Amino acid sequence: MSRVAVIGNAGLDLPLAVPRLPLPGETLIGRPDARAPGGKGLNQAVVAARCGGEVRFCAPLGNDPAEAAMLEGCLRREGFAKLDLPRLPYPTDFSLLMGLPGGENSIVSTSACSLALTFAQAEPALRGLHEGDVVLLQGNLALDTTGVILTLARRQGATTVFNPAPFWPGAEALVEQCSLVIANRLEAQALGPSLHAARAAIVTSGGEGCTLMEGGRRQSFPAEPVTAVDTTGCGDAFCGVVAALLARGLAIADAIPPAQKAAAVTATRRGAYSALPSRDEIGSILRN
Repeated sequence: MSRVAVIGNAGLDLPLAVPRLPLPGETLIGRPDARAPGGKGLNQAVVAARCGGEVRFCAPLGNDPAEAAMLEGCLRREGFAKLDLPRLPYPTDFSLLMGLPGGENSIVSTSACSLALTFAQAEPALRGLHEGDVVLLQGNLALDTTGVILTLARRQGATTVFNPAPFWPGAEALVEQCSLVIANRLEAQALGPSLHAARAAIVTSGGEGCTLMEGGRRQSFPAEPVTAVDTTGCGDAFCGVVAALLARGLAIADAIPPAQKAAAVTATRRGAYSALPSRDEIGSILRN
């Protein structure tokens, strides 16, 4: 089995259930929940690790001791093969998760810490990678850092998977370095024609399923039927499973159905990290 290296962000999630998004100038009362570990990088790395195999994770933490210690403790319990958590002179990133009725969500995140991660700080997670290994990145890092990581990973023969969330203008230039791009509809629209420069792309559409574009062909996959409570973290569960199964040697098309099942489990629970499938749940998904 090959390895998965995830390089991204780790932060705190601040969940808030709201009846709708506030209008300009309006104040709404929301129902808070306990803060939790979060960040797309963290969530995707955790799910990949729960799939089994050797998973490395690199993410910067800030200069706030309590928050950084809580995140580090959480991550060390996940059993990563290698864990790099450089401390940077910024507050640890956080996300405000506004959960809407029907399961939809809107998220606002800070990014000073993740944007400050340098290639030199990320490079140890890439050492010794070879053909068959998978490098998974999101949109949280600075674009130049992401580009250098993708370039090195490709030189090593690794499969490069890029989830351009959050989307930054300029991410289009990175697509041609990707073995696989996983984007939702909004991100795919933002990437425009550049999306076709990737060797393969998955466009996810929530309850409508997803579409795989590979080798000039399109293949549609229906979504798992589920009553969504909160869709926060569903995309992260999907990406984590896809990366882990590619490292096992599965074709992209064969990795999608288990990834959809993991995303469906996540949608039935509130929150992101707390809603991710457990090792036992993922084990059951992969066996069936």
